[in-house]
Amino acid sequence: MEGITEFVSMINGFVWGTPMLVMILGVGLFLSVGLKLMPILKLGTGFKLLWSGRIPDKDKTMEGEISPFNALMTSLSATIGTGNIAGVATAIFIGGPGALFWMWCTALVGMATKFAEAVLAVKYREVDDNGDHIGGPMYYIKNGLGSKWAWLGTAFALFGSFAGFGIGNTVQSNSVADALSSNFGVPTWATGVVLMMLVGAVLMGGIKRIADVAGKLVPLMTLFYIAAGLAVLAVNAAAIPDAIVMIVHSAFNPVAAQGGFAGAAVWAAIRFGVARGVFSNEAGLGSAPIAHASAQTNNPVAQGLVAMLGTFIDTLIVCSITGLAIIVSGAWTSGENGAALTSLAFSTAIPMGNYIVAVALSVFAFTTILGWSVYSEKCVQYLFGVKAVKPFRVLWILVVPLGAVSSLDFIWLLADTLNAMMAIPNLIALALLSPVVFSLTREYFIKKREDEAQAKIAS
Repeated sequence: MEGITEFVSMINGFVWGTPMLVMILGVGLFLSVGLKLMPILKLGTGFKLLWSGRIPDKDKTMEGEISPFNALMTSLSATIGTGNIAGVATAIFIGGPGALFWMWCTALVGMATKFAEAVLAVKYREVDDNGDHIGGPMYYIKNGLGSKWAWLGTAFALFGSFAGFGIGNTVQSNSVADALSSNFGVPTWATGVVLMMLVGAVLMGGIKRIADVAGKLVPLMTLFYIAAGLAVLAVNAAAIPDAIVMIVHSAFNPVAAQGGFAGAAVWAAIRFGVARGVFSNEAGLGSAPIAHASAQTNNPVAQGLVAMLGTFIDTLIVCSITGLAIIVSGAWTSGENGAALTSLAFSTAIPMGNYIVAVALSVFAFTTILGWSVYSEKCVQYLFGVKAVKPFRVLWILVVPLGAVSSLDFIWLLADTLNAMMAIPNLIALALLSPVVFSLTREYFIKKREDEAQAKIAS
């Protein structure tokens, strides 16, 4: 077992090393330039489409099963989770405050990546034997790049099937069990059983029920966590300007050891800022477009504009609040790491801050289990067909309590490795299919301007 762990660790060091980080940032930057920074400039348009797409199309004038709003919430249910609470803290613990700056950079180019993923997912989606729309990297690789590239789609589906059971299931239930045990004394087995029942109740209803639950739970919990984070920042408002200066300065300069902080080189800030940023918002990993492929829309670009908001909300809002709270409270020099560091930052500023973090982590991890069930299910369906869906759901539900009561060091390592390996076929496909994304985007905005001009003439 020790030999296997060392082997997987070696692969992990490579797939999350310099080549992967350059590839993720490089593809994101290439898409950003090709789109002429459209994702950043059209944020307002994205939010308008999100608001108008919150009500399901019951008349079926649009293709798809879930509203654009719920598609984004399903995507966010998988991305807003332990990465926003524990992942940001780990990045700062290892890379120093400058890691937050590199998370921001990752998010800015990641918006273009997420936009392109969703555009291609809707453009090349299919209808399965049950009449439901399915899509994602495996489908836009197969349908967009042709049969000679089909093996790449199969590789993505294979990695996604296995990675989900780790990063999207057992690791999440373990995080919930640990948080509730540490803060409320709840036995880990009890957490596992309750989680299993809750996941089962939602999961057996398929993507429509998952999307309905995500559409209600994710906005509510995200707003609750943001409010608590803003309260921490309000208490430490005087320290915010210095914290921002420190973040920018330490992004390009080494940080000396102080308190319980061991010190960090610039490379550590870059590596862990980018890696934890991607882990949190999943831009480039190819998971989110699987949810967006089911959206009720007749235009791929419209859904892409909604999808890119996921990266903005996840990293530039939620992760920023967590990171700033850790820095302005001074907790980053305490020597704590992970969720414990975020809990310390919140508890030093507001009453019961550690309980707020524990509850937020639990709900976010629960919704992550739901969101990732969609991703892994569609990967399994791609490999084995519709008949594999129900057995997969049963297995997914049964694995939840095992994660709650187990030691997951190796599972976390393996899942983290497979998670990164999902990005390789996806990023290759995004680069090769970028002309399709650019062309569809141009056509969309030209038509939009023509429609607006005609509306003005008519009025």
